[in-house]
Amino acid sequence: MTWSHPRGYDPMVACSSLWEQKTGVVVEWDKRSLQDFESFPVEELARAYDLIIIDHPHVGQVTAERCLEPLDVASREAERAALASGSVGQSYPSYAWHGRQWAFPIDAAAQVQAWRPDALDAPAATWGEVLDLARQGRVLLPLRPPHSLMTFYTLAGNLGHPCETDPSGDLIDVDMGCEVFETMREIATLVDLTCFDMDPIAISERMAEAGCRIVCAPLIYGYVSYAASGFRVNRLAFADIPIIGSNGPIGSALGGTGIAVSAFSKAKDAAIDFAYWVASGDVQRGSYAAAGGQPGHAAAWEDQMVNEATGNFYRDTRATLEGAWVRPRHDGYMAFQQAASDRINYGLTSGHPAGQVVADLISLFRASIQATNIT
Repeated sequence: MTWSHPRGYDPMVACSSLWEQKTGVVVEWDKRSLQDFESFPVEELARAYDLIIIDHPHVGQVTAERCLEPLDVASREAERAALASGSVGQSYPSYAWHGRQWAFPIDAAAQVQAWRPDALDAPAATWGEVLDLARQGRVLLPLRPPHSLMTFYTLAGNLGHPCETDPSGDLIDVDMGCEVFETMREIATLVDLTCFDMDPIAISERMAEAGCRIVCAPLIYGYVSYAASGFRVNRLAFADIPIIGSNGPIGSALGGTGIAVSAFSKAKDAAIDFAYWVASGDVQRGSYAAAGGQPGHAAAWEDQMVNEATGNFYRDTRATLEGAWVRPRHDGYMAFQQAASDRINYGLTSGHPAGQVVADLISLFRASIQATNIT
């Protein structure tokens, strides 16, 4: 099971076809919408599928539910070392939890900047430049949950005060949280209200339309598909995040996906073999990238041909990926992610005081560890 977008589905089908030719093993893929992919219970998927594409914040929950098979099997240490050394930023370790490896990164992403090279001379370098473009009605920002929370995370990280990942502590200092929320409030008043119903795919589709005036999405999960010539009318370019802090493009909320094996699978060994193969550097920079995937291995991010085919998508966002921040991953986090996103959006659309919103976020984060203890 993977997610319904050319970036998520097409490379899995293409690589599975090659795997069948290579081994005789057939791997068939189903897909779910992005919103469903982000929220659907992994345990239910694990009971229905041998191979599942997940994102790293699920690992605490799936470990507690015992629905995934660890991939750190004996005698394959050299292969895992190669995968770890090819990690883009923290992609590989983001799937490690309680001493085991629960998935391998096959797709690396973080909030980066999307911009229109046909309409701007260069991407925005600073948050002030973003606000100038937003006042001209030329900016969109994905704020549909969970992306409002991802923006909160990224702004906090870039300001040099990343949010807490241990739920026994406070999510963020109150004063810093208020600064982040007010920063979000300012840009939220300058972009179209439809942003609250838009995810990165919807924003990218809008920017890529003929005649669209939008030239910048300053914090958005990058989609390499839109960087390829001919994918849509307007080609999008991607760049590091615009700076609001003083330490460069750090703190972006890490995204991407990993391939995992169901603990309930009746073909575990075959599924694990495929996971090791499809996550490897040669496959990632070869058939996976050629089929429209957004590889999770550095071999692809550094490959000249892969970059030429995508307008230097990988090279132009690499610094942001290397400085990206790993979200909390404890059991109980996923419910917090939804609730916190909803609270931010309610606060933005209803004009709530920043202190009230931040206090509620801190309370929700504390409650997420209580949910873990109850579980």
